[in-house]
Amino acid sequence: MDKLSLLKQYFGHSGFRPGQEPLVDALLAGRDVVGVMPTGAGKSVCYQLPALLLPGLTLVLSPLISLMKDQVAALAQAGVPAAYVNSSLDAEEYRTVYRQIRRGACKLLYIAPERLQAGGFRRLLGEMPVSLVAVDEAHCVSQWGQDFRPSYLEIAELVRSLPVRPPVGAFTATATAAVRRDIEALLELRDPLRITTGFDRPNLFFEIVRAGDKDLWLRRFLAERPEQSGIVYCATRKTVDAVTASLLAQGVPAARYHAGMEDADRRQSQEGFVYDQVRVMVATNAFGMGIDKSNVSFVIHYNMPKDLESYYQEAGRAGRDGSPARCVLLYAPGDIQTAKYLITRSQEAQEGDPERLRRDLSRLNRMVRYCKTTGCLRADLLDYFGEIHGGRCRTCSNCAGDFIERDVTVEAQKILSAVARVEKRCAYGLGAAAIIKLLRGSRDRRTVQLGLDQLPTHGALKGVDQERVQRYIDLLMEEGYLRSDGEEYPVLRLTAQAGDVLFRGKRVLIREHVSPAGARTAAESTRQPAAREVDCRLLAALKALRSRLAQEAGVPAYMVFSNAALLDMAALRPSDMEAFLRVSGVGKVKAERYGEAFLKAIRDWRAGVE
Repeated sequence: MDKLSLLKQYFGHSGFRPGQEPLVDALLAGRDVVGVMPTGAGKSVCYQLPALLLPGLTLVLSPLISLMKDQVAALAQAGVPAAYVNSSLDAEEYRTVYRQIRRGACKLLYIAPERLQAGGFRRLLGEMPVSLVAVDEAHCVSQWGQDFRPSYLEIAELVRSLPVRPPVGAFTATATAAVRRDIEALLELRDPLRITTGFDRPNLFFEIVRAGDKDLWLRRFLAERPEQSGIVYCATRKTVDAVTASLLAQGVPAARYHAGMEDADRRQSQEGFVYDQVRVMVATNAFGMGIDKSNVSFVIHYNMPKDLESYYQEAGRAGRDGSPARCVLLYAPGDIQTAKYLITRSQEAQEGDPERLRRDLSRLNRMVRYCKTTGCLRADLLDYFGEIHGGRCRTCSNCAGDFIERDVTVEAQKILSAVARVEKRCAYGLGAAAIIKLLRGSRDRRTVQLGLDQLPTHGALKGVDQERVQRYIDLLMEEGYLRSDGEEYPVLRLTAQAGDVLFRGKRVLIREHVSPAGARTAAESTRQPAAREVDCRLLAALKALRSRLAQEAGVPAYMVFSNAALLDMAALRPSDMEAFLRVSGVGKVKAERYGEAFLKAIRDWRAGVE
């Protein structure tokens, strides 16, 4: 059977997505590949489809047990013979999997890199022809990546040890140029085909919110979306516990997940979220990489992450099936200190690495810049990953909605003058927090000890709230009138351009939202055409049927059909099996398993409206 027939039969797609076909063809031809594709772009198909066409076993190196289980379960639903080997199996389960492999009843074997040195596993590979090695989440091989896993360094040795070297495919969603170079070198790839389809996720709406009361904002956001499922990321375990308790007290079905919980409790939370028993998961960054749940409609960052790679990877867990989704970062200046504390504590635990600390703090500064920019958020993310783009996207909070420009030249002059006077009094400089206290007229002990209360600019912005003064400072840094010196304890310094504002009449303008509701309206406008054309009652009936079938099969609902497949189904309203197979995401196996039930639901809906 040819690749397109298999693509439709097992994965339900009539054609390849961008970048998939050349990667598939290269692996089938025996060539190594590097595929950098955004979450939801179909990386897995790039090695799963060749696995079905190649004669031997495909070995998939995957970082997490939960990810393996989800992918193997999803493949089983599609009719693809696959298995996994990890520490969750007992001795008899190991033997069962090994017997399946030896008799050729398994095409894909998922395994964690940590198990590569196990003697029994290495003997098994010596007996079996390995046709392909696929490395998922390949950025974990690079120390420049935020998820570095030392065990990934053993993959190259494993490939060298095989009787016949198979092609190696490395796949990731978030990799800067430095990480991509590391992937090729450390996995010892040979003249790989490099495909980067782009980092843009057009179905995601990005938003920065400066919320004075994050809990209140979160409750209102969730109340507006009672049927949607999503993730709320927090920086610390303590915050996870507090936010979860707050949501439960408000009647929101929520679960929590962090490394301080017992394994059984984490597993229960994860299963509750995956199986739609709870609709909100509140978690640290310990949650997510191993979750293949496609019907996540929003990702909220309650606190700012430590770097843009982490943010984009975590935000990218929304809308994996291509449906519109929202990615909101609730920013507060205090998040910066929390992130610095977490970075330095991590470095202390690793007995210190000055170069790594410098790199991590530099990444944090870049993350802060994203939070403060008044430009296009999507463009800023794509700039970071080195991708060319068309400028403003009109589908992020900085591009959508109504704005006004306000002249803040006088306020800017007061701030620049304060920094200039502080530089004369304190040669070592002061950070933004101390400058803000000076401008707002604080008489706290440090301000008085330094004699800042005697400066002419003391109290120059008295009555202006702290957050607004901080926004003015952020603007002056973005426009190049101020700069931040120092990584761990940054201080504010004037730049040469500051004189344009202080002495040469240069105006300073700030763009501000008139109505936050404008961004929400714009976000809704990004919905796919099918979402506007479907009958809500039909879609609800299809979702209810999916839930029932998923419970009967003991699998998460999205493994039956994704939200995107249900939207397409509700738009096309197929009347027979031939038409049902034209629904995006419906393959032969799933059509045989579930088709009649969904066709009946559509017939029942049609009878009720005619």
